[in-house]
Amino acid sequence: MSALSSFHQSWKTLILASQRCNTVKQIKSTHTLFIIHGLHRNTYAISKLLTAFLHLPNLNKHFHYASAIFDSIEIRNSFVYDTMIRICSRSSLPHLGLRYFRLMVSEDEEEEEDIAPSYLTFHFLIVACLKACLFSVGKQIHCWVIKNGVFLSDGHVQTGVLRVYVEDRVLVDARKVFDEIPEPDVVKWDVLMNGYVRCGLGSEGLELFKEMLVRGIEPDEFSVTTALTACAQVGALSQGKWIHEFVKKKKIWINSDVFVGTALVDMYAKCGCIETAVEVFEKLSKRNVFSWAALIGGYAAYGYAKKAIMCLDRMEREDAIKPDSVVLLGVLAACSHGGFLQEGRTMLENMEDRYGITPKHEHYSCIVDLMCRAGRLDDARGLIEKMPMKPLASVWGALLNGCRTHKNVELGELAVRNLLELEKGNADEEEAALVQLSNIYFSAQRNLEATKIRGMMDQKGIRKAPGCSVLDVDGNVTKFVSGDVSHPNLLQIHTVIHLLSVDALQIL
Repeated sequence: MSALSSFHQSWKTLILASQRCNTVKQIKSTHTLFIIHGLHRNTYAISKLLTAFLHLPNLNKHFHYASAIFDSIEIRNSFVYDTMIRICSRSSLPHLGLRYFRLMVSEDEEEEEDIAPSYLTFHFLIVACLKACLFSVGKQIHCWVIKNGVFLSDGHVQTGVLRVYVEDRVLVDARKVFDEIPEPDVVKWDVLMNGYVRCGLGSEGLELFKEMLVRGIEPDEFSVTTALTACAQVGALSQGKWIHEFVKKKKIWINSDVFVGTALVDMYAKCGCIETAVEVFEKLSKRNVFSWAALIGGYAAYGYAKKAIMCLDRMEREDAIKPDSVVLLGVLAACSHGGFLQEGRTMLENMEDRYGITPKHEHYSCIVDLMCRAGRLDDARGLIEKMPMKPLASVWGALLNGCRTHKNVELGELAVRNLLELEKGNADEEEAALVQLSNIYFSAQRNLEATKIRGMMDQKGIRKAPGCSVLDVDGNVTKFVSGDVSHPNLLQIHTVIHLLSVDALQIL
């Protein structure tokens, strides 16, 4: 065999070896062989070795080694830079991707060959910005890709830029970006719709879902799940039922996709149809911990504590699924709404021994709420004092609500002092706490203190936020705000309410 053919054989063997590395030990061994055979100076060969780092499960531990290999490369190309930016995006140091991008651009400005950023560069860079929450940088990249003509030509870059604005919760700009995309695919519709729902704008999310259907875009399981979540958020039962029928007709996901099934359970439960939620749940061929959490959450909303507790045994027996902290929180909420004080306390005390889950702040908050509902305010205060973590606003808020119900002025004042300390600068929370305290004073016939609180609120310009409710009528979701007289059917609404009041009095 000639020296040339021997070299080619070694080359092929080593390149293949670099592509098969799955551990850092294998990477180091291959790197050693590269050095022995003089391939460590070959840009193509060493770039293949660098790519192997992407397959490591614990990339953070070996990032410095990858960086050292990069620094050893004398002649770098765009592939090498893209690989390093991609490694950064998958590590706990995503912001370092910007360092390599700047280095790449500076070398490009010096007229080095074959290192100009490509659409892949921008894609990996945007992923790094998203992971590092560097949204302002992501918006700068948006300007860059528009100038370079990349935005209109690459779908991955379009989706990445859209996600930057969605994750930054600037939905007006996100919609503008979306409208600039010539033919948005279902993934981009999903990203924008999910952004609306996560920001509590379920109605806007549903409108986007309808727009997607009108444009002839076939929804996927993510679209359907997000739309059902929007229905649950705004109480749009009619639209939720329509989506359910749509899924049935398409014969997709309903039995195979656990997330669509779970979203259906959650939607029916939150829209007031717990029986239908249970029916959908029992028909699911696949269930996970989220499915059980949705069902338990439904039981909690209706105060079915015993059924919620039974789910703990069922999920382990039927599906071999152990409850997580969210599931246990749902059970505690069910106990709270159902007034099952002893069961809730026992659950909190045995969580760690029985399920291996250390109670978190929200679990304690739930039991404080349960005690307050039962009128055990002193016990609630005792539990707060024994909590292994600092009590936050949810705990003091639960105590304050209990004090209002049971007219306990002393503990109410304690709760308000702690709430104001925790929520400094938050006008809405300050307002809510002071309104609650003034109500406690009024209910305890301490009108002087109540008037003083209201006077202090007026001086600070604090106004009680009006209450609101949402109603689904014939598929149209309407929001009613306290004191608002702008509804076109206001007269008819008041007439019906009056008639219902008269009928109720006659029954009594």
